[in-house]
Amino acid sequence: MSKNTLVIMAAGMGSRFGGVKQLEPVGPSGEIIMDYSIYDAIEAGFKKVVFIIRRDLEEDFREVIGNRLSKYIEIEYVFQELDNLPEGYQKPEDRTKPWGTGQAILSCLGQVKEPFVVINADDYYGKEGFKIISTFLNDPPATDRQYHFCMAGFLLGNTLSENGTVTRGVCSVGKDGILREVTETHEIRHKGDKAAAIRDGKEIELELDVPVSMNMWGLTPDFLNELESRFRRFLDNVKEGDLKAEFLLPAIIDDMIKEGKAEVSVLNTGDKWFGVTYKEDKEVVVESFKRLVSEGVYPEKLFS
Repeated sequence: MSKNTLVIMAAGMGSRFGGVKQLEPVGPSGEIIMDYSIYDAIEAGFKKVVFIIRRDLEEDFREVIGNRLSKYIEIEYVFQELDNLPEGYQKPEDRTKPWGTGQAILSCLGQVKEPFVVINADDYYGKEGFKIISTFLNDPPATDRQYHFCMAGFLLGNTLSENGTVTRGVCSVGKDGILREVTETHEIRHKGDKAAAIRDGKEIELELDVPVSMNMWGLTPDFLNELESRFRRFLDNVKEGDLKAEFLLPAIIDDMIKEGKAEVSVLNTGDKWFGVTYKEDKEVVVESFKRLVSEGVYPEKLFS
């Protein structure tokens, strides 16, 4: 039986009023994207979901999502706040930008004590990713590294938006399926039968079948202690006056790979990602879920 936990990064959400994209109904019975992720996780054997939210959202979040789904899966909450820093550190007075996905996951320290998969609140990943990561976490292969993680590797062409450019973690993967490097790549868009992107200020071309990270990682609880020490190091190196520096999960894992501390297995999935990156994406997402329901992938009413 799986003892794995689903961790959903949702601290970037605002009030439930005012058109917050993560809370926009996209399913035929008013479901939001997170409903489908949780449904797929339950099918894959997950028994608990941990929401990473801001403390001021707790009451609304419980009302809109948590209380409704607590009948189907155990639910816990942790809080990501700008001033939630290690002892001896203080938030710069003018800082308003969140510290990034690394700090979000660090919010789980002391609460998540089992292997876990982490996802974004506003992304749809498909069923396969949850199944293959759960299988990996239940029986990870041997490694000589201190840490052995995994990630769902999506094909770049399955993650692009027709309504604008996107940022993706473009992956270099060895023939053994082990991640060699993940490079944050910006302004990716379709360009004929390939993709174009900006890297180091220059336009490059990418094949549509190159694997990319969509922040769907399979991690172990000891990683949280590693994050804590690395967050201190990150804060020590933030330049004075830099109010936008972010502690990002892909960069952290990339550093650990290069240091020889971590091995990451890339588990390929052919599922098509979609999400509401742009306002215009909502129509595509609604039609996509309508099609998945008509094909029998999901029931018309997800949680009855």
